[in-house]
Amino acid sequence: GEVIVLEEPLSFWGAYEPRTGAIIDVHHPQRGASLTGRIVLMRESRGSGSAPGAIAEAIRLGTGPAGLILVAPDINLAVGAAVAATLYGRHCPVLAVSEERFAALRKARHLSIADDGAISVETG
Repeated sequence: GEVIVLEEPLSFWGAYEPRTGAIIDVHHPQRGASLTGRIVLMRESRGSGSAPGAIAEAIRLGTGPAGLILVAPDINLAVGAAVAATLYGRHCPVLAVSEERFAALRKARHLSIADDGAISVETG
């Protein structure tokens, strides 16, 4: 999928609209950007115990990201994605990578994530 690199952490509860897939936080530098169907790269999220519900709902609606790649592991996003997979049969991989790998991936325009979590750069 197409890559979007978030310059600041994002909370999926209150800063993201699950019905549209857009960033709605007025203070986020990428306000208005759509995450729908995109591979989202961000170093970390802004945590909230309600994030699993928001991300699961977006995935259920088809407005969620195609994948999330972070440096800091995030249990809330992982739980939300697991709920969507279990209840709705819709998948959004959530992966944590090293700073070095993140720096390399953020240069890509398109990435794919295999079922085993392997990330590859798409060309063309």
